[in-house]
Formats: sequence, C-alpha cells, structure tokens
Amino acid sequence: MKILAIGRNYVDHIKELNNEIPEDPVIFTKPDTALLKNNDPFYYPDYSNDIHHEIEVIIKICKQGKSIQPKFAHKYYDAVGLGIDFTARDIQSKAKSKGLPWAIAKGFNGSAPISEFIPKSEFKDLQDLNFELQVNGETKQKGNTSLMMYKIDELLAHISKYITLSTGDIIFTGTPKGVGPVKKGDRLTGFLEGKKMLDFEIK
Repeated sequence: MKILAIGRNYVDHIKELNNEIPEDPVIFTKPDTALLKNNDPFYYPDYSNDIHHEIEVIIKICKQGKSIQPKFAHKYYDAVGLGIDFTARDIQSKAKSKGLPWAIAKGFNGSAPISEFIPKSEFKDLQDLNFELQVNGETKQKGNTSLMMYKIDELLAHISKYITLSTGDIIFTGTPKGVGPVKKGDRLTGFLEGKKMLDFEIK
C-alpha cells in the first residue's frame, strides 16, 4: 500500500504559511512506516523541535486505477476517515531554504496517524464534510471539504496520471488553516461530521 498526500489544497492554509497557490495539486508521499493506527500514542522524536499537526480527510482506494477520468473516479474509493499529517516544520524549512526535498519532514516514523474508515455510502455528500481537530479539548483546526481547491475525484484523476493507484492505498486530501505545534502531554482528538474518529496522546 501507498500513502499519497496532497499539499496546499485549502486557500486559507496556503495563506497562513505564505505559500504560493499551485497551478496543479501538490503531491507527496509517506512510507507505510509513517502509519499510526488504533489511536496508539505518538512518540515525539528527538530530531525535531517543531512538529505540527495537520488534520485531513482521508480516503481508501478499493481497486487498481491508472489514468482515471474524473467522472469515473468515484468508483475507485469506498471509504473515508481522518488522518493527521504530522510535519517536522523545522526540518522542512531547512530543506526548503536549500532547495532540497523535504521527504523526511513528512515521512518520519508515526507521522501519519489514521482513524478507522467509514463506508462512503454513509455520507450524503463527500464534498460537504465537516471535520475538526481539538488539542487538549480546544479546537485548533476546523474545515469543510467544500472548501477544497481540488475536489476528491479531481485529485484521484490527477494522481493516477502519474502513479497507478492500488487497492488499500490511502489518500490524504489536504489540511485547512490552523496548523500548529504539538508537545509531549497533548491529547489530540479528531471529529468527522461530529463523530470522534481520533483520540490519542503525544508522548
């Protein structure tokens, strides 16, 4: 399985990091060793001092697809959940300043906590989903998938032009504004349409 993620898909988040609005979806990857499941704790690594939370709606691919047309993209995923794209912002900033790749800043061990998946059939409209991240009970990020620059089906079509999608692949669809640092002792809870999906501790 692969983890494919989209950067800069919510305008307010692009603005808060002073980034440029992209002409096409920004794609990056995380290795499978980044996965953190079952609300297991996230252990803060000793190689970063500035790890940020980025809550995202995630989808699970249900069949192989290559060069998918947008109108058929909905047939290639069957479930939705929440994920956090932990980012070592200090490592990322250092790499960016030198014009180097920032794969380590996104792909380190445990950097992709994910929830259980819910069948997409349980939702009326995947492009109108409310989601939220709380840190120690305080809302830090709140978004709605209607605000995506590139909709889910567009993302799948774009990704599949370059990378064949396989059953079990996970797509992170982008984060809204409000990203910020986490610290040891924090408890992160994530909600999708009011349902608690994530609930784990930073250690």
